Amino acid sequence: MKNNQARNNILGRLRSEKDFQFPTKTELTAQRQWPEWEIEDRVRHWRKQMEAVRTEVHETTHRNWPELLESLLQKKQIKSLTYAAGKEHGKLLQARWQEESPVTHLPYQPIGGEFTKQLFQVDAALTSTKAAIAETGTLVLWPDEEEPRLMSLVPPIHIALLERDNLYSNFSQIMEEQQWANSLPTNSLLISGPSKTADIEFQLAYGIHGPCELIVLLIHPDESSL
Repeated sequence: MKNNQARNNILGRLRSEKDFQFPTKTELTAQRQWPEWEIEDRVRHWRKQMEAVRTEVHETTHRNWPELLESLLQKKQIKSLTYAAGKEHGKLLQARWQEESPVTHLPYQPIGGEFTKQLFQVDAALTSTKAAIAETGTLVLWPDEEEPRLMSLVPPIHIALLERDNLYSNFSQIMEEQQWANSLPTNSLLISGPSKTADIEFQLAYGIHGPCELIVLLIHPDESSL
């Protein structure tokens, strides 16, 4: 009886709201003012938000990021790395890694065969990003065939490349300026720090449902002074 009464109450409220009209964009804007910062403030706020949830951020340039990546791999004793060989950053790395390297480089391959086993044993994955949100400290990824969701989900360390010019103040700004309405992917990922959960004995734990480490290389134009 109690369940039926609760259900009827819910249905009654839904019926009473049948003439509900969703607010217009103008009305929403009047209710909620999203921040809009200049680039220096975006970088500062985004980095503060990301580092607050144990994300490791390194600022570099187009010219220097491959060297920084190699230094981080060595420092963290990362022995194997998967990446998208067809992307621009993948082509650049392959050109640098023609000679012997202490790191095993595994260009991503469609799941199946030997690579499936390798993916679940690799130390880290390197991916690009679509954008980032300064307000919430978030990365935006658009997985595709070359860089599927598995790359940012399976390996224990996720290394992401973020172009400074793709750092926006808020989520609404990204959708408008990048014209998401015209070309949405099958799925997009919003990542705010390494994987974490607090549903085990009410203790915050990292790496339960995904990578335990998130490293972001924030890439400034080469003329920037860092």
